[in-house]
Amino acid sequence: MAEVNVWAWWLNALAGTIGPIHDGDPQQGYYRTRFKDKPWEPVAIWFEDGKWHAMRGDRQVDASDIWTWCCRNPITYEAYNKAIEGAGWDDEPEAPAIGHNLPTDPFEALQVEFAAEREQAEAFMKKPITTQAEADRAAIWSKRLSTIAKKATDLHKVEKQPHLDAGRNVDNKWRELKEEPDAISKKLKRHMDAFLQEEAQKERERQAAARAEADRIQREADAARVAVEKAAAKNDNDAAAVAAQNNAIAEAERLAQLAAQAERDAQARNASAGRTGAKVSLRTFVFAEITDFDALLMALKDRAEIKEVVETLANRAARSGVELAGMAIRSEQRAA
Repeated sequence: MAEVNVWAWWLNALAGTIGPIHDGDPQQGYYRTRFKDKPWEPVAIWFEDGKWHAMRGDRQVDASDIWTWCCRNPITYEAYNKAIEGAGWDDEPEAPAIGHNLPTDPFEALQVEFAAEREQAEAFMKKPITTQAEADRAAIWSKRLSTIAKKATDLHKVEKQPHLDAGRNVDNKWRELKEEPDAISKKLKRHMDAFLQEEAQKERERQAAARAEADRIQREADAARVAVEKAAAKNDNDAAAVAAQNNAIAEAERLAQLAAQAERDAQARNASAGRTGAKVSLRTFVFAEITDFDALLMALKDRAEIKEVVETLANRAARSGVELAGMAIRSEQRAA
């Protein structure tokens, strides 16, 4: 009979051909397995003295039980020995040296864990990746760091949730008293708009008439002032002339006072309602009315906010396979 190579299945698996796999039918060789999010453990399976034997790390286990958990992860004999001796795996980063005395506070413990991982990862990234084992190590490091980030996200959510719930309860308690009175207040102001706008129109008409009257009085005052100047230039000592000059001065002063009062009356008065502390008046609100969207878009095209919005929409179109004018669909491969 031809001699059976008991190592054939394992050797083929190392070469990339795995199978067939049957539950309860272990194959002699070296493998590795791990619990979720835990380090890899070396596994050895062999047939001796008429029965199967298996070791998981330094623990003896049932070969049939461990088989389906490790069969898809064959390793070389050298890798097995290195792992058994505590030297780790070429394709996996070393576990950070943080010991077992972690702080009891989850936040502080995760800070310690992250600090150790970051130090090693940053040192690793100072050199380019040149081997598959280094690339595998980087992938595992990325996973470990993303796991820390997820733990932080979960712990943050747990710690913050009571505050969010309390905040929502406070918001719900006050929402109606905050929003409804404010809404009615704004409706009342809008209800006054037409009346105050009509009063403002009346004020503009009054102001125009007052301005015309102020201009007329000012002309009369100017004419009286000129008359006084002419009378003074004559320097006539006749009693009648002096009396006339005094009358002209008095009239000029009266007209000057009227002109000043008319000027004050011509000033604008804003239409308002209410009393001190509760007064409502017309205010000017400036806003844009878009009359030419394309021209406005061109005027704003260099603004950072516009570029960000356009880039977001362009990326959305590219992911949908839609190539719009002014863009091209590109792709690149990145580690993810």
